[in-house]
Amino acid sequence: MECIVHFDVVHPDQVKELRGLIMLEAGKAPTEADFLGMFKDMGYELRLSDKDKLVFTPLNANADYKEIRIRNLDTGEDTYVEDRNLKSVISNLLPPQSKPL
Repeated sequence: MECIVHFDVVHPDQVKELRGLIMLEAGKAPTEADFLGMFKDMGYELRLSDKDKLVFTPLNANADYKEIRIRNLDTGEDTYVEDRNLKSVISNLLPPQSKPL
């Protein structure tokens, strides 16, 4: 299964939004080693500095970026998130339901 990793490379003057790819077994989540391997293949030598927020920092102090932050993981599986604004607009457009007697 493919997992597309959306991440930000934080430079001193800008943030670059990039993507990477990790191949996983179905139903599995990427591990720290998976992330580090993907980044290494892309030329980034990193260490995980914040496990909860998935923030990586360079091993080389002379790197031209401060950190890499993972924003999103896309495994292609459908996820449902209720859009409350859309639900509110639709409920206001629909006629009120009559209650049975």
